[in-house]
Amino acid sequence: MKKLWVKFLGLIAMVSVLLPGIASAAGGGAAAPLIIVADTRKLSGILAWWGNMYNESMVEFTVFTVILIPAIGVAFGVLADLIMSHIGIDLKSRELSEH
Repeated sequence: MKKLWVKFLGLIAMVSVLLPGIASAAGGGAAAPLIIVADTRKLSGILAWWGNMYNESMVEFTVFTVILIPAIGVAFGVLADLIMSHIGIDLKSRELSEH
């Protein structure tokens, strides 16, 4: 039964890899390039700056995003730890009750 599942999943993986190539070979031709931009007409402040950075420099946007996401995660973690310690939840001296 396990071999049958492995073959079935392999077949699904093969079809999912080959299907786009088969579909593009069946017709179409040269497709026009697709450009995705952020609509910043109604934005202001930091949101406008962030949207303009997305539109103008994808590398700069990517670097800032990669740096900011972990920093924001750490800040939220520290804030949650402070709030929990103020309301009396102590996660630093937790005893394990499982065996």
